[in-house]
Amino acid sequence: MTLRGFVRRHRIVSAMIAPTVVGVTAVVTLSWALSPAPRTANTELTASTTECHDMVTISVAGRNDTPVSGTTKMLVDPDGKELPAALSSDYKSHWVDPVVNAPGGAVDPGSYAAVYIAYPANMNNYEDAVAAGVANTKTVMREIQVSCPDTKFAVVGYSEGADVARRVAMDVGHQTADQDGTYGIVDPANVVGVVILADAGRAVEQGPFPGAKNPFANPDGFDKKYQDGTTPTGGQGALPDTGGDDFGALGGKVASFCSDNDLTCAIPENISLLQLVVNVGRQLNIDTLEREGLTPATGQDVAVTLSRIAMDAFAEIGSQPNWMQSDQTFLDVLLTVSAPSYKPSEPAQAPTKASSISAGEMSPLAYLPQKVFKEIIGLITTNQNTIPVVMSDPYQLTLGPDTGHHFDYWRDADTANGKPLTSAEYAAAWLTHLAEQAQNGQPITPSKQPDAAGSAAGATTTVSATPTASAAPTAKLLADTPPEAESTASSTTTTDTVPTETPTATTTSAATMPNEDDATESAATTEASPDTTTPTAGAPGGPAGGANTTPPAPHPPPGGVSGGERRGSWGA
Repeated sequence: MTLRGFVRRHRIVSAMIAPTVVGVTAVVTLSWALSPAPRTANTELTASTTECHDMVTISVAGRNDTPVSGTTKMLVDPDGKELPAALSSDYKSHWVDPVVNAPGGAVDPGSYAAVYIAYPANMNNYEDAVAAGVANTKTVMREIQVSCPDTKFAVVGYSEGADVARRVAMDVGHQTADQDGTYGIVDPANVVGVVILADAGRAVEQGPFPGAKNPFANPDGFDKKYQDGTTPTGGQGALPDTGGDDFGALGGKVASFCSDNDLTCAIPENISLLQLVVNVGRQLNIDTLEREGLTPATGQDVAVTLSRIAMDAFAEIGSQPNWMQSDQTFLDVLLTVSAPSYKPSEPAQAPTKASSISAGEMSPLAYLPQKVFKEIIGLITTNQNTIPVVMSDPYQLTLGPDTGHHFDYWRDADTANGKPLTSAEYAAAWLTHLAEQAQNGQPITPSKQPDAAGSAAGATTTVSATPTASAAPTAKLLADTPPEAESTASSTTTTDTVPTETPTATTTSAATMPNEDDATESAATTEASPDTTTPTAGAPGGPAGGANTTPPAPHPPPGGVSGGERRGSWGA
């Protein structure tokens, strides 16, 4: 493929720093691919958090795969205020359904439910979207815990949603209890499992079960082995500043799956220039760049972001009085300050007046030749894999039809080499085991009243409008209010326009695998249909869940469906 053809294929290239580093940017920023618009839902009945279950799985799907208020039936709190979530019976995710719906057929009706978190799920600003997803996930978990203190939680995320799930799990696991023994989110002991598919925060060569007694075989408390051997997937997540392998109190209860050559979670080391481009891309409006290319407006966005990073870099250097003598290179500084998590250092203290000046202080320029040498050597050694990655066509490698490794989690079984189940099937089996344990554990008391402190904790949120739990919730189905009356309750899922298309929803067996023809059609649709500012449902296609047996279309629309299609208002 010629350079011109490569650039034309990846339109975002024109907005990046240099053509040679755009391949990985396209991978990271487009790893959460496009999908069709949601269908308008029947919103006559809405489920309430007061309908308690032994276990609830909190599900966060990928880019543009999210419930949308007004088109999907949304979960409500005891006062009838809309929450940023929908039941899996009311919202379909082509990829995530087979994992989160699997336990429903193995436990008693009403014992288990799965909900999908509503969040922006776009690339207008990646960090803002993920932060909203984290805040909304915590809000929904708190609200459920207030109404149903005995409910156990699992958390599942894929692609962009995997980043949300990871950050939530790390926050939950590293909480400190208040003086009265309560937690700001939920008690870590009540979170029984976390599944992260395509983990962008994965640590270098991290095993699939961080913190477990056997981090390569199984999570603690589940005897079924995921694989034989202890060879880790190479590389690390594309967003190393967001992750690591320390989940605190949730260590041993996390499954983080990463496929070889999925460059969202297995990006090679020593590609510092590409990592710099990734960090810049996280702060740009990628949706608009992808849709419009380089225009005066998008060019200004790029210029402002690059200027801010450059200013931060010089300020960081200025905060270190002996920077010329240090081993840190300018590229190291750029990588540090370009990460969205960067916090500026304190300004350097003005030197005190002295009677004499040391040789080291007298002339920093004396270190210039040595510094230049370090810059050159550092640039070479930290970019040993940059050219091989670019030449491998990283977009095709990660998202291409038939070969895209971002979709391996539903087709990566290898019985001959000691891996009898796909990653998605293993996750489904583990969640089913956890749901059975929850059903056989402490009985749930749906009528239990939350205390005043619990109600106050459940009302806390930073993104969605604050829902307040009533002092005496009762299990009921609530009449849904018109979307315009609920518009303040889920601010992160607003749309510019209401979709008019009504595609047909499709469901499939949890054991059904996506075929390669589906992947080809999916990729063609992705390239032909650039993203819009309207959040739409459905991440890159995969098998749908439930007990049905119809094989999946490449992107069955995951819009809301009538609650009567599934048993019970909570998808039991």
